[in-house]
Amino acid sequence: VQLQASGGGLVQAGGSLRISCTASLASGSIYSIVDMGWYRQAPGKQRELVAFISNGGVITYGDSAKGRFTISIDNAKNTATLQMNSLKPEDTAVYYCNSDMRLGPELAVSEYWGQGTQVTVSS
Repeated sequence: VQLQASGGGLVQAGGSLRISCTASLASGSIYSIVDMGWYRQAPGKQRELVAFISNGGVITYGDSAKGRFTISIDNAKNTATLQMNSLKPEDTAVYYCNSDMRLGPELAVSEYWGQGTQVTVSS
C-alpha cells in the first residue's frame, strides 16, 4: 500500500497551500477506504491530528485546523485533499497522511501511514 502525498512546500504567513494524499496498491485495487486524513509533527512536539474525513464525508478537525483548513475526499480517486488557508508559522511541520483501509472483503481494516510532506510557513 502506498500513500503518496503531494503539494507541501514553503509559504509566507497568511498564505495558502493545498496538500493531497492518494492511496494505491502496487497491483490491483483497494477494496475499501474507510477514512483518510492528516496528522502533523513539528520538531520537538508530539504528532497531532489535523483533519480526517470518512468515505461518507464525516469530518473531524484538530483544534489548530478549525476555521482555516478544509479537508475533502474523492472516493473515486482514493484521494484526500487538505486546503490550508491563513497559514501561520506554527503550522510548520511534517504532515503525514493516514488512512484506514480494507484491502479485501475478507480482510480486517488496517491503518496505513504515508512518508510525510514538509510544510514550512515563514513569518
